[in-house]
Amino acid sequence: MADAQTGKIKMEYKIFSKKRFFHNLKNLGVIAVLLPASAIGYAAKQDAASATGQQSDADTSGYERQVWVDDFINELVQQHNFNPDQLKTLLDKAEKKQSILDAISRPAERHLQWKDYRKIFLTEKRIRGGVSFMRKYRAELERAELIYGVSKEVIVAIIGVETFYGRIKGSYRVVDALSTLGFDYPPRAEFFRKQLKEYLILAREEGIDPFSVTGSYAGAMGYPQFIPSSYRAFAVDFDGDKKRNIWNNPVDAIGSVANYFKEHGWQKNAEVVLKAKVEGEAYKSVVNVSLKPEHTVSELRAVGFSSQSNSKVSGDATAMQLEGARGTEYWLGLNNFYVITRYNHSKLYAMAVHQLSQEIKKADQNG
Repeated sequence: MADAQTGKIKMEYKIFSKKRFFHNLKNLGVIAVLLPASAIGYAAKQDAASATGQQSDADTSGYERQVWVDDFINELVQQHNFNPDQLKTLLDKAEKKQSILDAISRPAERHLQWKDYRKIFLTEKRIRGGVSFMRKYRAELERAELIYGVSKEVIVAIIGVETFYGRIKGSYRVVDALSTLGFDYPPRAEFFRKQLKEYLILAREEGIDPFSVTGSYAGAMGYPQFIPSSYRAFAVDFDGDKKRNIWNNPVDAIGSVANYFKEHGWQKNAEVVLKAKVEGEAYKSVVNVSLKPEHTVSELRAVGFSSQSNSKVSGDATAMQLEGARGTEYWLGLNNFYVITRYNHSKLYAMAVHQLSQEIKKADQNG
């Protein structure tokens, strides 16, 4: 079979539905030559289903996975000079985890109201833990604040929300998490294959065994739960030991979180959110539309939003409506709020980080 025809067939598989793909293969007369028995069995079942008007529930993930694995290996070999045999051995040893697929389908940010989500992170235990962490690493936090312009309590709150100050970093092998999601979770497979690539490059750069690192079900790592691309781009050696180690080094984690925020546009000493009130009905057209600030404060004021504080804020903001423990809450999220959502794309997450940071700051000042 000519390379050009094989390339066309693989492209059709990626672009079109499986049913159309196998139909085209049969028209080309090559299905028995190119496909393994499992794939041919799938085609036969699809034909039978078409004849009876029923949908086949055959498992098709095996062939699709193999295509992705082969393409992934070829990309790393050609673009990053990896050894193909070593890559194949590594991926063969990686384990598919059904618990990972289950977990990613039900993240808390997608299912909980603010009143319930808040209870997870705004606890006395987490606040006390934040005060303890701040006092233990005050010098490093103040140095990060000076260099990067990010408030020390915000850095602490991120680490507190992500891993309870390093206590809960995740128990999945990162290789297993990223390969499971990269090859067995089609909705976000491309993103996680990219992260797997970044992780393998990172492991080579840092001289570590790829199977030695554990993290979250989504492949996030260390005290601040950086995904591999963020690790490579934003992690820093903040204690001067010539290593970027956010896995086990809280000082490097402090500098890395601060660097991440600075690189994403954090504004020193600027407000994060403003409690708001609403009037009329026009405000409903702009509420909870986007995490990114897309309207000026004056535009939001014109449709019924107004701040409950005395802060004179201009610029852009996003309008939010949250269901709190005492009823509906309205907020204006400013630039720094948006920066927090760049860490985790959720207004609930960003609000939890902000409010935890304020509680830690207050408790630290009160002794």
